[in-house]
This record gives sequence, structure tokens and C-alpha cells, in this order.
Amino acid sequence: MSHPARTPHWTTPDGMKYLGPHDSTEPMDVTLVMRRRQGGTPPFAAWPHPPRWPRGEFGEHYGAAPADLESLRRFAREHGLSEISNDPHRRVLNVRGTPAALEKAFGVTLGKYQFNGIGPFVGCAHAPALPTEAIAVLGLDRRPVAKPQFRRPSAQPNNTYTPLQIGQLYNFPANTDGTGQAIGIIELGGGYSTSDLSTYFSGLGITKPPQVTSVSVAGGQNTPGGDADAEVMLDIEMAGALAPGAHIVVYFTANTDQGFYEAISQAAHDTTNKPSVISISWGGPEDSWTSSSRAAMETAIEDAAALGVTVTVAAGDNGSSDGETDGGAHVDFPASSPYSLACGGTTLSSSGQTIKSEVVWNEAASNEGATGGGVSIEFDLPTWQANSNVPKSPSGNAGRGVPDVSGNADPMTGYEVLVDGQSQVIGGTSAVAPLWAALIARLNQSLGAPVGDVHAALYQIGESAFRDITQGNNGSYQAGPGWDACTGLGSPNGQALLTALASLKNTASPS
Repeated sequence: MSHPARTPHWTTPDGMKYLGPHDSTEPMDVTLVMRRRQGGTPPFAAWPHPPRWPRGEFGEHYGAAPADLESLRRFAREHGLSEISNDPHRRVLNVRGTPAALEKAFGVTLGKYQFNGIGPFVGCAHAPALPTEAIAVLGLDRRPVAKPQFRRPSAQPNNTYTPLQIGQLYNFPANTDGTGQAIGIIELGGGYSTSDLSTYFSGLGITKPPQVTSVSVAGGQNTPGGDADAEVMLDIEMAGALAPGAHIVVYFTANTDQGFYEAISQAAHDTTNKPSVISISWGGPEDSWTSSSRAAMETAIEDAAALGVTVTVAAGDNGSSDGETDGGAHVDFPASSPYSLACGGTTLSSSGQTIKSEVVWNEAASNEGATGGGVSIEFDLPTWQANSNVPKSPSGNAGRGVPDVSGNADPMTGYEVLVDGQSQVIGGTSAVAPLWAALIARLNQSLGAPVGDVHAALYQIGESAFRDITQGNNGSYQAGPGWDACTGLGSPNGQALLTALASLKNTASPS
């Protein structure tokens, strides 16, 4: 019989304010994330080796064990919880129960909370007790876990770019447009209008615009009309303009750990749209996550890597502090996941089709933001970063360095986009994640196979396929030759990157 056996570490983040007990009796839906049937991390698809299992078969090896699912179903019934759905391939069991039943089942006390002035919402002050078969229960704590990483300039920008201009400056490979690829975009709010997209793409001279599909995840919807529209439209317009032949699939969900996990998991395992790359421009400081929700998220990104899906993630727009006020250095999650291609930001100055200068984006002194970057306190140093001279983490450990790559992100050298009928300029590392997603889609198209988890290949290729950013800092970290905790390996030379990846493919031994 299943029984609550483990209580994970739980941190109540700064800015969380208790408002009183949760007095509603309305049923709540929660997601139980199950452990893998084989334990450990599945073998990921590292370029140039293909995924070991296709979508649909992966779950038979690293999904949930049938016995674990049945045990959790018994646990749910014993506690008066009703099953909504299950997907053992994705290791999820969705159940519904009254607040009282959920409190009893997971040993928590639900309350009303406010988080950084947002709320009220349901939350709990300590960790739920988990059945042995589960690694997380998501949906008991409904605070917003992430923020969009975009920035509007507060003054007149110095330079502005269309996505097509940035593709030229970064030498995106010729004769590619993402045809045959799907780009998944995760959105935790906001929406888009098809008329805006049509106007924008035609204004750029794109006669055959990308197909854009919205997917509802855990109740999320394409709901334009709020500030998050800027994020949604920036992501679609960047990715769509740079890879107009690709199918853009936007997964809308709620800004909760439950929604975020479900969106990444569903996108990774989507057998209908089959994205080969997923772009994420939302995140929050590593230590603002509970350990169980971060662990669940990490397994969803691991699934993507194992399935040959590249996950590009914005590294943050608040410098090395990541917006925290304790005076320390922090990195953003999910950018800090070793399976995320973390995307930092630069300030780009150009003349015509020539880059004049490119430095670390740091306009913090004028309140225009700065690129995130630093060293993880949660994830160890990956083998592919072993020779990158990553500094010690703030806790003194050898941690994963962030970011991996970069691109223009300064709002003062931002991108011309159309949001809710209004032309405007937007920057932020939010723009870099879809930029890199589009580049990955075009690489996949040309190579005839998804590059998947491309970290080892990129770090092996090194500066020959990148514009090394050697000037500037993001607060705690200074740029220099080679990898640094401001801009990673640098901004892309797309054609050189394609040539180098093709060379690795030709010289690789069969897996």
C-alpha cells in the first residue's frame, strides 16, 4: 500500500505573505509526478547521435511503472480523491479533491497568500508529504513561479533591429527556413492575435508566414489583452520571422509550477506537433523554487533532451543578482538546468550588415537591465563545461555555469515587434531564446536530424562558430576570452555552426 513517506525540502521565498486560512471548499486539481520506472536519468540524445527511443516508446523505458501508477491510484481513492486523467509516458496522475481531502492526503495546511504583491492565491507554508512513488505533487502551491524575461526601453533606443536583420548579422545559414521543423513556445500567460501576426510578417516581406497553432495546457488559453502579450508576440515574431518555414506551436498554461511542468512535459511528448526545439522565456531565481517542483521540472527537461528536443531558455534580465536583494549572485531556473541551452544577452552595434561592436548587455545603471548569468547552486558542473574555467558557485561548489550562448538583448538595441496592434521595441533575454530556437530549427532542417542536447557539441566546437564577447560584466562576473558567466560561448555565427556540426556528424562513430 502506498503511504506518505518523504517530505522534501521546502523554502518559502522572500515576498511571500500569509493572508489567512484557505476557506473555500471548491475542489482543486493537482498533478502527481511519478518517479521513473528505471530510476536515474535517461540517456539523452547528444548530437550527432539520434534519440534512443521515439516519442511514444520512451515511456516504456523511462515513464512510470504500471505498479507505481496503480499504487498511487489506490492512495488517491483511500483519501477521497478522484482521478481526472493519467499519462504514464509522462509520469503524471491528475487527481481532484476538496481542500480538506488534499490537506489530509499530503499533510499540509492550505492558506491564502500574496507573493510580491500578487494574489491572493492558494499556498502552503511547508512541504507536502509524498507517497514513495511520487517525486512531486504540483498544484497545492499556486504562486506565480516565473516572470517573462523581456524589457521595454525607457528611453529612445540607439539601434533597433528586425528579426531578419539580426539573422543576417548572425549569419544564419543560407537556404534554410525551418521547413519540416516545429518550434514549441511555452507561455505562462498572455496571448496573440492572428491579425497582428499576419500584419507583422507581411510587413517584413515574408510572403509565406509560418503556421501558428495554440495548444491549451492544464486550462491555459490564448488570452490576449494583458502585459504578457509582449512576451508572447515577441517569442512568436522572433521565431516565426527567423524560421518562417517552421510550424510554431504555442503551449499556453498557468504561471504555476503545475502549469510550467505540464507545458514542458506535454510539448516534449507531443506526438501530434512533434517540436524539435522548445523555447522558454520565463523563469525565476533557483532558490525561489521548492525542491520538489524544481526536481519535477528538471525531469520534464530531461525527457525533452532524451527525445532529441533542444530546449532554449532565457537566462534573465537582472544581472548576476537575478533580481534578488540579498546582495548575492543568483542564476535563473529553468535556464540553469544542465539540459537547457541557456541564452544570455549582449548589446549589439552595427552598420549595415556589419557588426561594429558587441559587448555584455549591462544597462543596470540606467535601469535598462542586464543579462543574467552565473553559477548554479543546485546543479553540478557538467562534463562538457569541465574545461570552461567556470568559477565556483556562491556556495563554494563546482556548479553548472550559465549561460551557454548569447545574442542581442539590450532594449536599447532591441527588436521591432507588433504587440496588440502597436509597433514597439522590446529587448531582454526573452528575445534570445526564440532567436536560438529558430537557428536550431534551421540547423535541424539542413542536417536532416535534430541536434537534440547540443551542449557537448557546442563546447567542443568552441569559439570557431561564435562571436566571442570579451568586454563588459553583468555585476559579479566579467567577460573575457572563451566561455564566461555573462555571455557563455558568445553570439552565433550560424553558417560556421552548421559547418562544424555537419563535420562532427561525418566524423562521429556510430552509437
